[in-house]
Amino acid sequence: MANEKEPYVLIGLYEKLYFEKYGKKPRLNKYREKWSMKDVIDSVGFERAKELILYYFRTGKSGHPLQFFFYNFDKIDQLNRDIQKDIENRKLLREATKKLVEGEDEYRS
Repeated sequence: MANEKEPYVLIGLYEKLYFEKYGKKPRLNKYREKWSMKDVIDSVGFERAKELILYYFRTGKSGHPLQFFFYNFDKIDQLNRDIQKDIENRKLLREATKKLVEGEDEYRS
C-alpha cells in the first residue's frame, strides 16, 4: 500500500517530465490526482510506477495526458514488458546465430 508521499513524488516526476517535453507545467489538481496515482502504486508498486511514467514519456503519445496514463498504465506496463522480453530474445538469438556461424567456420578450416 502506498504511503502518503509516494503519489506526490510520482506526480512531481510527471510534472517535471511534462515541463521538459512541452516547456510548460501541466494543469493538475494534485489532491485529486493523488488518489489515482495511489491506485497505480498499489497495483504495480512505487518503483515500477516510476519506471512506467518514465517509459510513458518515451512513447509517441501526443500531449501525454495524465488521465490517459491512469486509464492505461496496465497496458503500458504490459507493452513495456513485451518490448523488454523481445529485446532479450533477440539478444539470445543473435548470440546463438553467432556461435552457429563461428562453429561452421571451424569445420571449414
